[in-house]
Amino acid sequence: MAAKSDNFKPTITKSQKEKLIRLANKYETKEFLKEDPSQFLYYYNTPQDIELCSFIAALISFGSRKQFIPKIQYIMSLADKCGGIYNWLLTHAFENEFKVSNNKKFYRFYSYKDFYYLFSKLSDIIQIEKSFGIFLHGKYVEELNNGKSEINLIDIISEYFSSCSIVPSTKTSAKKRLCMFLRWMVRTDSPVDIGLWTWYSPDALLIPLDVHVLEEAKKLKLIPQNAGGTRKTCEELTKVARTIFVNDPCKLDFALFGMGVDK
Repeated sequence: MAAKSDNFKPTITKSQKEKLIRLANKYETKEFLKEDPSQFLYYYNTPQDIELCSFIAALISFGSRKQFIPKIQYIMSLADKCGGIYNWLLTHAFENEFKVSNNKKFYRFYSYKDFYYLFSKLSDIIQIEKSFGIFLHGKYVEELNNGKSEINLIDIISEYFSSCSIVPSTKTSAKKRLCMFLRWMVRTDSPVDIGLWTWYSPDALLIPLDVHVLEEAKKLKLIPQNAGGTRKTCEELTKVARTIFVNDPCKLDFALFGMGVDK
């Protein structure tokens, strides 16, 4: 019988903790970028382009890497004709390829029309603010000034993009792709994550919870065996991660990746 989540208490032995720290240090290297979507963090040199490129890359990063990485590369190749993703969105040049009337699928179950709405929303943002990061910082500060004590940036993003089907928005969703994007943008002193947004704390990040991370965490008994890929599980695993990687819970992401490689 599966353990009830409410009664579950994770136990981490000293040897487990040491192994996870060792694996995180082993796999959080530049080599990690080669076949991972995080490679797109370094596609551009300017923060304005990096933020937008990374956000789009994160949202497309599901399914097979052999399928989604070429799709990201294709979008960036279109953008490069306009001098970069920022200018491509700002000038609405994306409308040459992604039309509101086109229901043909671009990637998996998302159509050209779906991407049109995403790109339009991003274009609206940079028409107003200098960058995507500045815009989100403003939204975050606004929430703080309104007296909200528990604010997670993934929820601010998903709420603003609620009209875009590509951006996960349901309350029970672990929002893995948004968590991954924020890991990229927030964590500093990393050979992988670029750490542009120093105004947000790495300790506030949530683990990007995909199937692999979920299964490896179960094997280590960090979460209950019957845990699903939900926001609640994501938050519980992140709490455990903070006991191993103090103030930097998302470093566990690299360790659990390593668990699947070091067999």
